[in-house]
Amino acid sequence: MTSVLDPSTIGKPKRPRRHVRSLTGYLPEKDESGKERWPRGEETVWKDGYRPLDTSVQSITKSFVNHVQTSLARQVYSLDDLGAYQATALINWNDTQLHMNRKGGKRAYYLSLEFLMGRALDNALLNLGLKDKFEQGTDKLGFNLEDLLAQERDAASQELPVWGYGLRYKYGIFQQLISPDGQQLEAPDPWLENSNPWELPRIDVTYEIRFYGVADRYHDGSGRGVWHGGQEVLAVAYDVMIPGFNTRNTNNLRLWESKPKRGFDLNSFNAGDYERAVESSNSAAAITAVLYPNDHTSFGKELRLKQQYFWTAASLADILRRFKNLGKPITELSDYVAIQLNDTHPTLAIPELMRILLDEEDLPWGIAWKIVTETFFFTNHTVLPEALEKWPVPLLEHLLPRHMQIIYDIVSLAVEQMFPGDRDRFARMSLIEEGFPKNIRMAHLACIGSRKVNGVAELHSELVRTTILKDFVDYYGVGKYVVVCNPRLSELITETLKIPKSAWLKDLSKLQRLLNYVEDEDFQAAWASGLKVDTHALFDVQIKLFMWVHTRVHRARWVLHFFPALLEAEAMQPEERKKAVPRNVFFAGKAAPGCHISQTIRLIVNVARVLNADPDTQDYLRVFFLPDYSVTLAEVLIPASDISQHISTAGTEASGTSNMKFCLNGGLLLGTVDGANIEIAEEVGSSNVFFFGNLTPDVEDLRYQHTYHPIPVEQKSPALAQVLDVITKGLFGDDNVYEPLLNTIRKGDHYLITDDFDSYIEALQMVDEAYEDRTEWTKKSIRTTAKMGKFSSDRAIQDYAQEYWNIESSKVE
Repeated sequence: MTSVLDPSTIGKPKRPRRHVRSLTGYLPEKDESGKERWPRGEETVWKDGYRPLDTSVQSITKSFVNHVQTSLARQVYSLDDLGAYQATALINWNDTQLHMNRKGGKRAYYLSLEFLMGRALDNALLNLGLKDKFEQGTDKLGFNLEDLLAQERDAASQELPVWGYGLRYKYGIFQQLISPDGQQLEAPDPWLENSNPWELPRIDVTYEIRFYGVADRYHDGSGRGVWHGGQEVLAVAYDVMIPGFNTRNTNNLRLWESKPKRGFDLNSFNAGDYERAVESSNSAAAITAVLYPNDHTSFGKELRLKQQYFWTAASLADILRRFKNLGKPITELSDYVAIQLNDTHPTLAIPELMRILLDEEDLPWGIAWKIVTETFFFTNHTVLPEALEKWPVPLLEHLLPRHMQIIYDIVSLAVEQMFPGDRDRFARMSLIEEGFPKNIRMAHLACIGSRKVNGVAELHSELVRTTILKDFVDYYGVGKYVVVCNPRLSELITETLKIPKSAWLKDLSKLQRLLNYVEDEDFQAAWASGLKVDTHALFDVQIKLFMWVHTRVHRARWVLHFFPALLEAEAMQPEERKKAVPRNVFFAGKAAPGCHISQTIRLIVNVARVLNADPDTQDYLRVFFLPDYSVTLAEVLIPASDISQHISTAGTEASGTSNMKFCLNGGLLLGTVDGANIEIAEEVGSSNVFFFGNLTPDVEDLRYQHTYHPIPVEQKSPALAQVLDVITKGLFGDDNVYEPLLNTIRKGDHYLITDDFDSYIEALQMVDEAYEDRTEWTKKSIRTTAKMGKFSSDRAIQDYAQEYWNIESSKVE
């Protein structure tokens, strides 16, 4: 009998079938006695065919040649470095997943739009302890391992049951190029151009994701509804294996790629409408095409919101599928699942889980909301009110109509009931910001829908509690980086401490034993030795991967770094220059597309061009801007630095983990009293850091003064005024190009450049004076590295596991 389709059912939601098995959630069946059944063929034959991890040079070279022949279908005559890299790249992934499924305990899931892990092959060889043997093996085959590692584009060691979820972007944010006049140029950055040998396509793990359409409510007071029609796309899973350090445990990063549900409209094609024939395919593919699309256009805004929902909806569907395989009731979800929201980007997971619990699981509203608020945890990344993510209500109503209904319900059934009758507090805490158009405050939604909220530094958490999320508080009452990028320092530490490398890498507090060698002259000499460069020149580094939240802060503050160089070049006499501490200043960073930070990059490039060509200054001062900043470039710059600068206005920047990486590698810190700078100073001692600038409590008063009682730059900081005049005179190109940037300092000066500049000059002089005593500088460097144990990524993850997620380590034997 011919099967037929009822046209009225097209686009209507259907109950999703239970995911019976998948490559990542399968458990063996058992017989009546409880013994596991072998699913197919002879068990002994299968197990004889299993290959262990290649750990000898001979097995590594044999595996390499086998991959060349079978995986790549190539011969030695046609093999280049790229092919050799692909052949080099599998690990204990299956054993870990089977072990965690058998244990059936609680898991944590980390939702983040980006995972800056560096090169997967290098990290994997380090964690598996096989880098030396792979180096020998590739050398025997005629390849240099470092050349193979360079073929890879930049894109867990506590035995914890944690998965990561993200998007499988085809292109990175962009590849940065610099034009002859210093302007940032943006070229496509094809991450997947040569495929990724570390990822496994999971074609059996797909989920249908809906956009647009119509949401109909039930009128029974349950809060339930039906969402139907609109566009449906497929989320297809790709798994990236993340081997832990010195353990067989291998965790998983699952990335989603968007594909059309029906990729080709044959009727349109036959009618000659070729563009419409592939329209749905192109629309679906665009969702995971580019990391951080420019949201200065309405299309860009919609695409970014699509990305966020697509990723969170697919991830939640996958998490719930894995939970249901345990056979537990949905009301016990928070006992087995903890979901960490990294910043506000995945906040749509909160109304999405509510939609599933209400519309698909038929739970009452109160029970569903209780499950949601016990499942999610939120890390906030900014203390700038203007940088908090917001989405226009009309856009959300158009793209995700059912979720907008649920958000309105959360406002009326959760937020309003916190302080009934207190309209002012309700207006401050509401998820809806009044205006034209109205906006959804994503940080408020993440806060009210999460069990715990934290910042990314102690000061940051305090500012979150006392400023941007104060009303919610009133209601609710980095280790292996040194081995990857600085192997010589790693070996010195291991030899000196006389313990295995794995011991101190898994417990960075053991670095404190280095304090016993601070006065040892032989150790000082070994510590200070490094690459064969001009060691008399101080290496001064500031790097930043600019994202949307950072641009306003750093547009002006970056300028602060190189202004003293202009001042020195103008003021110093030849005899004074001979006495100056030689300094190489390195900048690297990307400006988000469409923002004005590119003016700063242009100015830095042109300052470098002028200073480096000046015979009077080039012997003691050189400035470099290194294009296309990435994790790999950071791995070169960080171990080379003597001093790194982290100079955000006090109280405005969380100060991420880069300052910790610099200090772990022995670089000293120059910065404002802000973010993680404070915690580093508390650990290493204030005598080993160089602070400048105003303190957080003074910032708002100074901004008030700038707004209502401004003082000209010439009066507040004559030295700064002198530098601004040099730029305005056109020494570094057309002065009109830089006027918008300079006016942020002359008018308003929101980030207090004029207030902090003189203090900054004094701090730089302190750095120069300290650097002249190389023995004492080396001691400061040793003390800094020795006291960085608190900032171990392993310790941070264990804190999350114990204090937030309530999960336990489980080692694969």
